[in-house]
Amino acid sequence: MESIKINKLEIENVKRIKAVKIEPTANGLTIVGGKNNQGKTSVLDSIAWALGGEKYRPSQAQRKDSTIPPTLHIVMNNGLVVERKGKNSALKVTDPQGNKGGQQLLNEFVEQLAIDLPKFMEVSGREKAQTLLRIIGVGDQLAVLEQKEKELYNNRLAIGQIADQKKKYAKEQPYYPEAPKELVSPSELIREQQEILAKNGENQRKRERLHQLEQEYQKINEQMEDLLKKQTQVRDDLKIARMNAEDLHDRSTEELENSITNIEEINRKVRANMDKDKAEEDAQLYSNQYAELTEEINEVRGQKTSLLENAELPLPELSVKEGELIYKGQEWDNMSGSDRLKVSTAIVRKLNPKCGFVLLDKLEQMDEDTLNEFGQWLEQEGLQAIATRVSTGDECSIIIEDGYVKEPDTEKTETKTWKEGTF
Repeated sequence: MESIKINKLEIENVKRIKAVKIEPTANGLTIVGGKNNQGKTSVLDSIAWALGGEKYRPSQAQRKDSTIPPTLHIVMNNGLVVERKGKNSALKVTDPQGNKGGQQLLNEFVEQLAIDLPKFMEVSGREKAQTLLRIIGVGDQLAVLEQKEKELYNNRLAIGQIADQKKKYAKEQPYYPEAPKELVSPSELIREQQEILAKNGENQRKRERLHQLEQEYQKINEQMEDLLKKQTQVRDDLKIARMNAEDLHDRSTEELENSITNIEEINRKVRANMDKDKAEEDAQLYSNQYAELTEEINEVRGQKTSLLENAELPLPELSVKEGELIYKGQEWDNMSGSDRLKVSTAIVRKLNPKCGFVLLDKLEQMDEDTLNEFGQWLEQEGLQAIATRVSTGDECSIIIEDGYVKEPDTEKTETKTWKEGTF
C-alpha cells in the first residue's frame, strides 16, 4: 500500500505567511529555513490546519493587517486536493475523479501525531513505549508478563532475604559434636541406677548370709560332738552358698551419677544441635525456593523476549524493556537527536502506514551531521518530512523571509531539495 504524501502546497495570509508555494521532496527531508519571526512555523501550522481539522486552526489564523481571508491549497500524491478558503476557511476535499469529501476522508490517512510530532517526542519514554506496544498489538500480553515478573521478583527478593537470615542464624548457633542425638531422660537414668543399687543390695545380702553361715559353722565346729548332724547340713549349705558367691561382681554407679548430675548440660547441647540442624534445614528450604523463583522469572523474561522478537517492530534494534523504550541499547534520554527523530517518526508511521509524511519544528537544535543522517534514513524508508530551522544556510530547501519564499541566488536556478549524503 503506497503511503500518502504532499506533492505541493500553497499558503496565503495564514499567521505570518503572505504567500508561499512549496513542492516538498517526496522522500527525505525538506527544510524550511529563515530567521526568527519570518513565517517558518506558520508553514507547518498551515499544513496541520489544512489536513488535521479545526482543532489545529490557529487562534489568529488570518495574517495581521490583511483583509483577505486565509487560503490553503494542498495537492497530495494520490491526486487528492485539499482546500480551505473563504470567510470561514471552509474545508473542501476533492479526489481525482472530482468527487468531494470532508475531514473524515482526510482522517483515513492523516495521523494526528504526524502533524504534531513534537508532542509525541515530549512525552516520557514509558508513554512512547506504551504507544509502540499498543501499535504492534502486544501491550496487554506484555503488561501481564511484566506484572507476573514483578510479583515473582518481589517474592524472590523476600525469600532471598529470609534465606540469608536463616543461613546467618544457623551459622551463629553453637554445635556440640560429642552430644547425643536425642535428649537424655533423667527418669531413665534414675531407674537404671535403682536397678543397679537393688542388684548390689541383693549381693550384699548374699555376702551377709555367707558371713552368717561362716559364724554358724564356727559355732558348730566348737560343738562338733553334739551337732554332727547339724554340721553336715550346714556344710552342704555352705558349699552351695560359696558357689553362688564366687561369680558375683558389683557394678559402679559413678557413670550414672555423673550423667544425672550433668543431664541439664547434656540436654542443653542436644537442644543447641537440634536448633542448628533446624536452622540449616530452613535456610536450605528458602534457598531452594529462591532458585525455583529465579527459574520462573527467567521463563517469564524469555516469554517477553519472544513476544517482542516475533512482533512487527517499526525499527530494527527497537524494543521495550521494563516499560521503557529502548533503541540500540539506549533509553530515550540517552539516544542521540537523530535516533530520537528516527524512533518517533517510525512509531508515528506505524500508527497509520497510510500517512507518509511528518512535520517537524525547530530543527536548529541539531547539527548538520545529525540532519544529514536523519535525511538519509528518511529516504531509505520512503518517508517525507517537512521541517523548520532557524537558518539561512545551504542545508535549507527554501528560505522564508517576511512571509514569502526568498528567491534563490542567480547561481541557483531550482529549489533546494535534500539529496542523500549531501546538503
